[in-house]
Amino acid sequence: MKRFALNSATTKRWPLPELVAGCADAGVTGVGLWREDLAAYGVEEAGALVRDAGLTVTSLCRGGFFEAPGWLDENRRAIDEAAAVGAPVLVLVSGGLPAGSRDIDGARAHVRDAIGELVPHSVAAGVRLAVEPLHPMFCSDRCVVASLGQALDLAAPYPAEAVGVVVDTYHLWWDDQVWAQIDRAGREGRIACFQVADWVTPLPAGVLLGRGLPGTGCVELRRFREAVDAAGYTGPVEVEVFAEAVWARPGREVLDEAIAGYLTHVA
Repeated sequence: MKRFALNSATTKRWPLPELVAGCADAGVTGVGLWREDLAAYGVEEAGALVRDAGLTVTSLCRGGFFEAPGWLDENRRAIDEAAAVGAPVLVLVSGGLPAGSRDIDGARAHVRDAIGELVPHSVAAGVRLAVEPLHPMFCSDRCVVASLGQALDLAAPYPAEAVGVVVDTYHLWWDDQVWAQIDRAGREGRIACFQVADWVTPLPAGVLLGRGLPGTGCVELRRFREAVDAAGYTGPVEVEVFAEAVWARPGREVLDEAIAGYLTHVA
């Protein structure tokens, strides 16, 4: 339980004060937050709420979407928000192809260069950027970074303490190269964030909300945890689930099931 963290996306409709109080009551010490939480509650207020409850912010989601107009200023704001709430990591979801484009290589090159433009600001703020690869089905509209190897290649030009990667079981479980790439990430000191969700089929329409709580799908979750541990990662294990059926349930009920699934299938 010392490593368990609840990402607020898992209990999307649980108001932040109730989420923080529920986590504190359950003995959970870490929460991953989303920028939407901060917008709704206030950046400084959210940071104070978490700190006053004796919790830490494990990560902030999300920056990235580098194909969007105004991406540079928006990402600088995201870095500043992460620093304000004490999040050591800002998760970057790269974004998809620019409108009308088929140039995926060019899009990935732009992501690499965009990260480089953000590094001086993030280093000054004390926030580590973490490149998250998403499942290939999201390449066109959400994330052109589709494997851990690609994420590591994008991070490689920059110091490991400035740019790391996210290992998310939902997005990477299918890849037979992921174990070698986790080992590589460990050797390069790049694992900045570890997120856990299960893969449940059939996928819903739109596919985005197809995640399951630990133990409800087909992913070898403990194998991932053992792999990141062997690679030297000792940080939080965030349960991050997007699923309408999960969001519709009471937040404390979801938290309790997430903890039980973590203890049984991950820890």
